[in-house]
Amino acid sequence: MKVSSCSIAKMQLAVYIFSFKKLIMKSKFFSHAAAAFFALAITAKVSAQEQVLPPVTVTTTSNVNKAVSKSFQSAFKDATNTQWYKVNRNYLATFITNDQKNRALFQKNGYLIYHITYGKENNMPDDVRKLVKSNYVDYNITSAINVQESGRNIWVVNLETDKKLILARVEDGALEEVGNYDKSM
Repeated sequence: MKVSSCSIAKMQLAVYIFSFKKLIMKSKFFSHAAAAFFALAITAKVSAQEQVLPPVTVTTTSNVNKAVSKSFQSAFKDATNTQWYKVNRNYLATFITNDQKNRALFQKNGYLIYHITYGKENNMPDDVRKLVKSNYVDYNITSAINVQESGRNIWVVNLETDKKLILARVEDGALEEVGNYDKSM
């Protein structure tokens, strides 16, 4: 088989282009590898920081100091089924009020750190419920959690259709969508 000089030139050009593409691919690979390494380094640093956090020790207790007991009785007069836990240096009370589960965390001096109430749509204030329902007309409210902390009153609301789940947050009349999930995934 006779090969013309034109064909040889075309083959050399093809080899050159192939080599050039290969070089570009290598440089892309190395840049992608460097980016991946950088991301892993950051993740490792974050993970290392997370591992440094002190452990949380939770134990059941029936021995609550006077300041905590007095603060609890003052804030939650109608509480029933109260159980106490020591969480590091703080005291966590789990209890029922108005047929709703509650959690309240107190410092040892009796200061209320936070109070969480777990409820349903009918436990929400009218203005909060109307705000959520007007923005999510086709959704059902499956749970409503009220968090009171440092003078803040936050509602975390779970909404659902047969295809979607939405997690919304309401504070000071402002509605924010925190999560939006497809049930199919």
